Amino acid sequence: MVLTGAGISAESGIKTFRDDDGLWQNHHFEKLATPEAWASNPQLVLDFYNARRKQLLECEPNEAHKALVKLESQYEVHIITQNVDDLHERAGSKNVLHLHGELRKVRSTKYPELVYELEGWELKLGDKCEKGTQLRPHIVWFGEMVATIEPAIQLVQKADHLIVIGTSLMVYPAAGLINFTQDNCPITLIDPKTNTDDQLRKIRLIKEKASTGVPKFVNELLN
Repeated sequence: MVLTGAGISAESGIKTFRDDDGLWQNHHFEKLATPEAWASNPQLVLDFYNARRKQLLECEPNEAHKALVKLESQYEVHIITQNVDDLHERAGSKNVLHLHGELRKVRSTKYPELVYELEGWELKLGDKCEKGTQLRPHIVWFGEMVATIEPAIQLVQKADHLIVIGTSLMVYPAAGLINFTQDNCPITLIDPKTNTDDQLRKIRLIKEKASTGVPKFVNELLN
């Protein structure tokens, strides 16, 4: 079981939100990533996510994404990601669960079960679902429920090994997933910035960036 955060995608050129030069430094999240923002200024929200989507299409999976695909040669690998990009899928990973939505998908504002793949990068005001309501980004905004958290918990409970990559373990509910592993499940954390003082669990910390730390650790598991 693999839990990934912004750090794995940052090396592909995707800006993170919480770093010093991250996206939140230039934008107030309450004006871009909340239901209230969408209600008050949908064009601003669309412009922001269109820019992110356009950037994503210019990025490619890095060595960390590719190494996780390589891991599938010997193991059943499930990825739970906090990222909204599709770099895991484009690298070739087969089992990916998105906690916070998917940037290249859109959904109906009134009928959330109506989800569509977006061709290209631009979603416009006036783009509607089959039932005639405006489409919005298929993103879990602040204040909205993380609908996939229960399936994620069930996956983590079955894990033989949990590998956490590129996340500060500060964003909930995703950070709480490590508490659902079995007592004998080893946890490996790969991130250059994160420190762990968790005395209740033995967490192996590899302080390397994803593109170097993940391939090394995958080769260790395969050998």
